[in-house]
Amino acid sequence: MNVLRRCYPLAAFLGGFAWDALTIGQRVRVVDFWRLGAFLLGAGMLALWLAHREVRELSAPPAGQGLKGRLAEIRWQAPYLLLQFFFGGIFSALFIFYFKSSGHIGTWLMTAFLGVLLVGNEFAGKHLGRRFTLIWVLFALNAILLFNFALPHAIGSLDPRWFYVSTAAGVVLTHGQWRLAPGQPGRIFPVWGLAGVLLLAWSLDMIAPVPLVKQDLAVGHEFVQQGGRYVLQVEQAPSWQFWRDQAATVHLREGEKLYGVSAVFAPSGVTAALEHRWEVLEVGGWREVYRNRFQSTGGRARGFRGYSWVLNPQPGDWRLIVATQDGRTIGILSVRVKRGVPSPDGVRLREF
Repeated sequence: MNVLRRCYPLAAFLGGFAWDALTIGQRVRVVDFWRLGAFLLGAGMLALWLAHREVRELSAPPAGQGLKGRLAEIRWQAPYLLLQFFFGGIFSALFIFYFKSSGHIGTWLMTAFLGVLLVGNEFAGKHLGRRFTLIWVLFALNAILLFNFALPHAIGSLDPRWFYVSTAAGVVLTHGQWRLAPGQPGRIFPVWGLAGVLLLAWSLDMIAPVPLVKQDLAVGHEFVQQGGRYVLQVEQAPSWQFWRDQAATVHLREGEKLYGVSAVFAPSGVTAALEHRWEVLEVGGWREVYRNRFQSTGGRARGFRGYSWVLNPQPGDWRLIVATQDGRTIGILSVRVKRGVPSPDGVRLREF
């Protein structure tokens, strides 16, 4: 039974995650912000009520034996399970959006760190101070990430200063919650430490450039733009490489162009200064060969499209980086260029 009891919070968190998996779409909608905001409000009010109850009941669950005792224990634990549901609902939605916006190993590692922090809450034990310290940290984390997503969406700007504003807003809100909580349970200093970690990760390009979401990214040859259609010929990956949507190697004749096409979603009203960077791997590392800058506008369901090319690229390892012009990476696609002609059966047309 003890093992089952320890699984209750995890089940509540997974319930919130499952709810988002069923209700959230591929793109951010205004209704998503209202729903996540309601979850955050509910989590904040519930945390204050739990602090009041812990002071009133001296942190002790009701004692009892048999079915009646178990029901009393479940009633005592139910508010914590609801809090976990709120955290799971907020975090799972943000995890999905941040993961879709993550374009390289740094942002993926940061997303994984956030997931580990949340799961750690399920194994915090019953010590009141430790439990409430994690509650404040998780509340601050969800508030910061939600504000980081919502502010650019509401203002229509991807200016980096909004990340600092959203981080400060989340910390101040959480600190205010802690000050209002009866007895001020737990420690608030880890919340400020979390803010420092997020600011450091931001400076190292380890925070995904939300609300931008990479929808598509490909390289190939024989690119055609006709009216509103962008069509690129790409080489297909072998059938056993089911995780790839194109081959890792591109075959080009001497003098051919290597094209790159990207589609990046942004909410309606949000503009972003984006760029394509082409880099080749040499003895000393990656060297930039070409950079193409352009302005994107939000609102297109399949993402704003941009394209660029390099003429007669040398054989070797290349990568196309899609990023904001202030250096936030959206996506990276690495390919190997070889001289030759692709098999006619191994190519297909890809429309963006």
